[in-house]
Amino acid sequence: MNDQPSRQPPLRPDTPRFDPAAEGRKNVFLVGMTPFHRAKLDSLPNAEDYCFHSLLDEPHDYDVPGMLQQAEKELDAFPGRVDAVAGYIDFPISTMLPILCARRGLRSASLESLLKCEHKYWARMEQRKVVPEAIPGFTAVDPFDSRSVADIPLGYPYWIKPVKSSGSYLGFRIRDEETLQRALEEIRPNIGMLGGPFNFVLEQESLPEEIARVDGNHCVAEELIGGRQCTLEGYVYEGKVHYHGTVDSIRFPNSSSFARYEYPSTIPRRVQARMGDIGKRVLEHVGFDDSGFNIEFFWDRARDKVWLLEINTRVAQHHSDLFEKVDGTSNHEVPVKLALGRRPEIPRRKGPFRRAATFFLRAFSDARVTRVPSPGEIETLQARYPGTVIQPQVEEGMWLSSLHEQDSYSYNLGIVYMGAGSRRKLRSDWREVAGALRFEFDRDVEVR
Repeated sequence: MNDQPSRQPPLRPDTPRFDPAAEGRKNVFLVGMTPFHRAKLDSLPNAEDYCFHSLLDEPHDYDVPGMLQQAEKELDAFPGRVDAVAGYIDFPISTMLPILCARRGLRSASLESLLKCEHKYWARMEQRKVVPEAIPGFTAVDPFDSRSVADIPLGYPYWIKPVKSSGSYLGFRIRDEETLQRALEEIRPNIGMLGGPFNFVLEQESLPEEIARVDGNHCVAEELIGGRQCTLEGYVYEGKVHYHGTVDSIRFPNSSSFARYEYPSTIPRRVQARMGDIGKRVLEHVGFDDSGFNIEFFWDRARDKVWLLEINTRVAQHHSDLFEKVDGTSNHEVPVKLALGRRPEIPRRKGPFRRAATFFLRAFSDARVTRVPSPGEIETLQARYPGTVIQPQVEEGMWLSSLHEQDSYSYNLGIVYMGAGSRRKLRSDWREVAGALRFEFDRDVEVR
């Protein structure tokens, strides 16, 4: 599950960051906390036992050394006790946290175990040792080395993607030599945006020689896998793997772009159990502990085959509203409790809705945005459909191609969280909301 921070202003509380009257409450720092996620935190059971603080409000792009330095500066300046630091956002936050927590003596997954999940080539090498039946054929590729590209031992079609990406950024389906060369033309000038910062993280760990040769400016080519996609989310506490939900990841027809995440999953429970066993074996093998995770799978129904796509070393922020709507508690319970050394407790089916979804409104070609829904229009729609939260991701005047970390085939215009009593009602309400959200452009653009 490749999350990206939504385009919201950083939290700017009017009250001081430290309240002496709150002595006895645990001070928990969340990296990049937004008002949306602050509300989720405040709704957690026993939220009164914590003082939540935002860490690194200001954007730092991918300057991991600068972010670490600034985070330590903010923590050092805090007049109270720092009990925990946690996060729920993809790279670079997910890979920065183990470094920061190790420096401060705080609980976190180890950097080595995290990299064995986040480095796509290293991850496949480790997964192949324990769950070879769930792993496609793969190989490392140096996109700047013509010999390495020519030696890809996979037949068309296949996927190529950086060893470290976010939001399917620079991931391409390769059908033939022509699409390979077009993909490389995109990858070569852009891979360093994430590859350079990821290399800094890799330098903090002693790597096996085979892995050290495949740095952040390399790619992985993989055989195609497919079927119904879902994500198992959970956590590891004191070495034991726990799952708290399975979310269906539904793409647009004939597209690799996600249309929505829907909860609870409709994949048979026996299949979910097989997925859970595969994930458990891998997480135990790499020594992953003291952290939330989400693991993406495919189920090929015709062959009754389960494929492991990837492991993300954090809970998914786009799932937080889903769990709150259906189960009654946001998955923010996981990073907060684990960072304090406690076992999370997420209830089951205690929320106000039977079903929930995170919908993505997407454009499928580049254009300049000439209109976005007004705050008043958004408030009206949210009031009309109780529980709905609408988060535009673009601004008037911007080019869609200026959005960061988009997948290679579409642009995310808005994220909409909705709940309902049935799948039919959920889909019906979404069609009405999508039709009412007026995004306009300087040219004809397919939006769906």
